[in-house]
Amino acid sequence: MPTLDQIRACFSGDRYATETTGVQIQKAEPGRAVCTLELRPGLLNANHVPMGGALFTLADFAFAIAANGHSTSVTVSQQAAITFLAPARGKVLTAEAVCLKAGRRTCLYAIDITDDTGAYVAHMTVNGFTTEPPVPVGKNEKKP
Repeated sequence: MPTLDQIRACFSGDRYATETTGVQIQKAEPGRAVCTLELRPGLLNANHVPMGGALFTLADFAFAIAANGHSTSVTVSQQAAITFLAPARGKVLTAEAVCLKAGRRTCLYAIDITDDTGAYVAHMTVNGFTTEPPVPVGKNEKKP
């Protein structure tokens, strides 16, 4: 089973979530993950609350960690819906992703986002589709 540091290293390749947005992986277990996002001015909208896209990125990344962090197959988002419940007023957002149902090829996850003041900021559901591991580059090319 991979360690948290190994999972962080693996998902550091998701540069939009980790570098651009700044999402941090706090916990990763099979079917569960907790990620945080420290709010900074570039993530806020004109109303001085986090952009919906920042919330979606945080939740989607938490889903990716929960679904893939301990798996040998690849699960991708097939459908996602987010409901914004309250404006975040704190300085740190936390997303907790939990697997509700996992089948052979599909899964359902719920992701709850709260802020450090205790506000329940958003709820997201994701239907995932599980595929075989990707073919390494060059492996599917025909030899001359």
